[in-house]
Amino acid sequence: MATILYCFDLPLDSLDGLEEIHRVIRPPRGRDFSDEELRHLLPEAEVVCTVFGRPFGGELMALAPQLRLIANYGVGYDNIDLDAARAHGIVVTNTPRAVIAATAELTFALLLACSRRVIELDGLIRRTPGTRPRIGRMEYLGFDLEGETLGILGYGNIGAAVARRARAFGMKVYYYKRHRLRAVEEEDEGISYLPMDELFARCRVLSVHTPYSAETHHLIDARALAKMRRDAVLINTSRGAVVDEAALLEALTAGRIAGAGLDVFEQQDCASAGLSALPQVAMTPHTGTATTSTRRAMALEQLAAVRAFLSGSSDLPRVL
Repeated sequence: MATILYCFDLPLDSLDGLEEIHRVIRPPRGRDFSDEELRHLLPEAEVVCTVFGRPFGGELMALAPQLRLIANYGVGYDNIDLDAARAHGIVVTNTPRAVIAATAELTFALLLACSRRVIELDGLIRRTPGTRPRIGRMEYLGFDLEGETLGILGYGNIGAAVARRARAFGMKVYYYKRHRLRAVEEEDEGISYLPMDELFARCRVLSVHTPYSAETHHLIDARALAKMRRDAVLINTSRGAVVDEAALLEALTAGRIAGAGLDVFEQQDCASAGLSALPQVAMTPHTGTATTSTRRAMALEQLAAVRAFLSGSSDLPRVL
């Protein structure tokens, strides 16, 4: 029997018999454990189920001498100190499958909002209640997705799901990843490879789907933005710090790129005042997985990882 500590309010009423085999500690419904409560409970925990947005660093790991697994609720795991986990011999898992469709769909929601200038037009209507806004027939023009070029930076599961949706809209899809796909895979998926700088320069839309790491910090910086087309739109549903937000704000303000759709931001997912003031920027507050079915599926994927680990299986969504 293992002691399993859930740090957060899990969106599942039942753990499908897990409580009958192991000791499961969950917070009261409707809230997460406080930091103080967590510190009190960690010495007993062999498995910790934590959640995106809640930091879990070496200080907390040091309070849990029996800890063997950290199962993260979310595909991103930058909330977990992997170096500390490695030093303590702790396995770390995530939930990579459940998040794919919802994140890809939000990517397209932001893309459509930018391509058809939804934020600007919505604001225009709200400023003139009861009156049809007077706009000229050549004002507030967007652009068609059909026939346009989409560049996907970081071609993993989510990037591939975005590519499938883009092809359904009739877009030409290009991608960059460190390890290029085989030619037969590119043909099957209807995509073409471009080196990173050429991806920036050629594509009308650049959609970022690379994980965050020291290597990808500010991958989209002033240099990268300068290579993009003046009519280009940047979409980011990965992690905020992959994009140099100050450089992005400058490029947007100066008209060096046309717009941006952002679900993530550099400063703790908080949009800057500068970005918030720009009508050509569509924003959501890190809600890529915020659908009822996806949040439940993430909980089930996390639960499956815990079960697999405790049964001794090596078939885990393991990041460490």
